[in-house]
Amino acid sequence: MNVSRYLTKGRMAIILIMAILIIDQLIKVWVKTNMCLHESIHVTDWFYITFIENNGMAYGMQIGSKLLLSIFRIVAISLLSYYIWLQSKTNVRWGYLICLSMVLAGAAGNLIDCMFYGLCFDASTPYEISQFVGLGNGYESFLMGRVVDMFYFPLIVTSYPDWFPIVGGDEFIFFSPVFNFADASISVGVVALLLFYRKEISHISIKREA
Repeated sequence: MNVSRYLTKGRMAIILIMAILIIDQLIKVWVKTNMCLHESIHVTDWFYITFIENNGMAYGMQIGSKLLLSIFRIVAISLLSYYIWLQSKTNVRWGYLICLSMVLAGAAGNLIDCMFYGLCFDASTPYEISQFVGLGNGYESFLMGRVVDMFYFPLIVTSYPDWFPIVGGDEFIFFSPVFNFADASISVGVVALLLFYRKEISHISIKREA
């Protein structure tokens, strides 16, 4: 049986994107409907499940208007989807398409939060767990929902030396961002692209080849 006959590059990209989206959303929905805002579950001393929400980009960054950010995501995801579709019809390397699909899936996963979580869930608080309240009855309008983050890896927790300027004696945490599965998918995809597929990146175009 010739597997490559059935698992084309286009089908592989779709399967990978759907798998990442499903895993990402299952984790987020579980966290949102089982934990209070800022609640933390100790897994190990260097790994916690910590529920936070943010209005911005990956790893809790926040840049500009929430609505403009959501619109930008839609445009970027649309362009990347079209580019992946074009590449799936060429002899591009499988790994390149996998990396692109990971970036697309991660961006789409966070966009789903912005599009629908505000419509479908009531607000999470430090005292009450959020509940599904039906489409249109949630805490925000379309595209204005908050992104759910939960993975926290404080690999090193120490303090700055007392003699250190300005922050001497303050706590120092190595790798303090709280992120989600979609963020991780984007980061792994981007790093792999930069390490192994710089040639392909240098020839990026959304023009359809004749």
